Amino acid sequence: MGKKRIVKKTGEESSASSGKAASLKVPKKKVDTAMLFVQSTYNNTKVLLTDTKGNALAWSSSGSLGFKGAKKGTPFAAAKVGEVLADRAQLMGVRDVSAVINGVGSGRESAVRGFISRGINLLSLKDVTPVPHNGPKPPKPRRV
Repeated sequence: MGKKRIVKKTGEESSASSGKAASLKVPKKKVDTAMLFVQSTYNNTKVLLTDTKGNALAWSSSGSLGFKGAKKGTPFAAAKVGEVLADRAQLMGVRDVSAVINGVGSGRESAVRGFISRGINLLSLKDVTPVPHNGPKPPKPRRV
């Protein structure tokens, strides 16, 4: 198979690239209290962080983290989404969060648990999943 080559970067190149990445990650807004919107479906989990007025600050989903197919709808993927978003929220200075959950997927609770595991306080938890109370009239039986 042959010998493997090891390429070492010089110190100048690595420090220049890390300086760029660090400057990009610094958030523009400083927010104390935020709202967390979790939309959990059978196939994916999306999480959005907004300020109290509803302006979006950051978002993430299981698909954007690299999970594919049926793994996107798992509680593990949802917890990872919550943790990634919590790290971004801490950079913005968020200390308290009110969570709003929507959907029937398996990642509903684990996304919020992953978010608060990073040390952010949960003020309130609200479930706004639409529940049908009767629905439309079913179609008549088919006559053949």
